[in-house]
Amino acid sequence: MHVLGREDDGARAASRGDADRASDTTASLPTLRLGSFLARDGSAGAPVGVDADRPHAGVVFGKRGTGKSYTLGVLAEGLADASGVSAVVVDPMGVFGGLRNAGGRVVDPAVRPTAIPAAAWPDLLGLDPTSGPGGVVWRAVAEATRDAGVAGDTGADAVSVADLRGRVAEADAPADARRAAANHLRLAASWGVFDADAPPIASLATDGAPTVLDLAGVPEAAAAAVVRAVARGLYDARIDGDCDRLPWLLVDEAHAFFGGVADPALRTLLTRGRAPGVSLVCATQRPGALPSVAVSQSDLLVCHRLTAERDVARLAEADATYLAGDLASRLPTGTGEALVVDDATETAHTLRVRERRTPHGGGSPRASDVCTADAARVDEPAGDLGASRPDAVESEGPR
Repeated sequence: MHVLGREDDGARAASRGDADRASDTTASLPTLRLGSFLARDGSAGAPVGVDADRPHAGVVFGKRGTGKSYTLGVLAEGLADASGVSAVVVDPMGVFGGLRNAGGRVVDPAVRPTAIPAAAWPDLLGLDPTSGPGGVVWRAVAEATRDAGVAGDTGADAVSVADLRGRVAEADAPADARRAAANHLRLAASWGVFDADAPPIASLATDGAPTVLDLAGVPEAAAAAVVRAVARGLYDARIDGDCDRLPWLLVDEAHAFFGGVADPALRTLLTRGRAPGVSLVCATQRPGALPSVAVSQSDLLVCHRLTAERDVARLAEADATYLAGDLASRLPTGTGEALVVDDATETAHTLRVRERRTPHGGGSPRASDVCTADAARVDEPAGDLGASRPDAVESEGPR
């Protein structure tokens, strides 16, 4: 199997005459099965995997319907089978629930309010940090975080949005500023993502089962807060030695999380995640909306079909001196096909992504399916309407 993202340790060992070590090295390292090489005649060639032994930064591009979310699910399945790693999937569209079939869990994410830095809270709530309400919120969170640190972990667990509102009410500030700050904090509480007793972020990656953070229907600001807390929490957990496994954060619709509250934490993983062992893979149908650092810092790029000029231009930033020709001219056209640029081996390949073992929830509904269902109902016998009436009565609960 050809392994993307892996330096050829086996070849180096073989060059030194250690053939046994070369074989053991290539066979025993954690690897994710991604797909197969795509031959010129469209047939499948040799299998292709992705290295899971070391941390990586990657991007998955593709216009809607070409397989980017599907590919992210394939990676999550592979991580579930590999040893020493754990996948955390950010699911803004609710399409990764099928990972339960791979032993995964789908959770409604909750994070502690103190997981968001005080300086980020005004932006999170849509307030100007230099304004009266923004300054009141900033000071309230800063004081709560400071006091929680003095009290230790138990104190940190006790900080809730209600506690922040209490501090705002007692702040030395004009009444209108305190009132506006309290109203914005009340809105944050209604998002349902802040919980003083939320488990540590490290608990999301304590075993090999994928954890899907279900953010479907969650307001954009609330989803950004979750991604900020999770990305930074995984990084800190590895730094502090609280997470034994190497976590992979897989972010679908990643363009929605750059440029806002979550941006600093994602950039930290891109630029510094390798040292503590945290991987980040960003999938998006709008590569042009990602910052340049997302492409320049990625050692693995998987690109499905793209047509928008701005998106193709972002792909062009991945051109390297070792690549011959224009990458944009080599983009695949079929669904499930991808051009992969591997910086570790300084190569580019066209491949077909393997089929998922778990259900994929990202397919588009079809009107023809509705027509078929309507036709089936029309063909069903009407039955005895009188006989169905008691069942309807029995189904009613107590009043």
